[in-house]
Amino acid sequence: MKKILIIEDIEWNRDLLTQILEEDYGVVEAEDGKQGLEVARGERPDLILMDISLPEINGWELAPMIRRTEGLQEVPIIAVTAHAMAGDEERSKAVGCDDYVAKPINEDELLEKVEKLIGK
Repeated sequence: MKKILIIEDIEWNRDLLTQILEEDYGVVEAEDGKQGLEVARGERPDLILMDISLPEINGWELAPMIRRTEGLQEVPIIAVTAHAMAGDEERSKAVGCDDYVAKPINEDELLEKVEKLIGK
């Protein structure tokens, strides 16, 4: 089973993402950017779902850090964020994210993007 790391500081959002994904994927979680980087290094997930507004290290800073980490350079990252202003999707891709999902989360859109990047 492929493993997905959810980096999200709001418990309700982590729970929602876990419920959407846990039938088809293994799920590990982190509550902030610093913990997310540590978990990513230890777990070597197949995909990372990352909020942009995170404590400790925000997503704009975290994505490039993941891209510079040996063994994580090729792990797809999807920004899952309430940052839905003009230019935010492009900015997330510019810092190293492979895709972007705006909150509130559309379950079908999320699953389609996950499956496109890592399969089932």
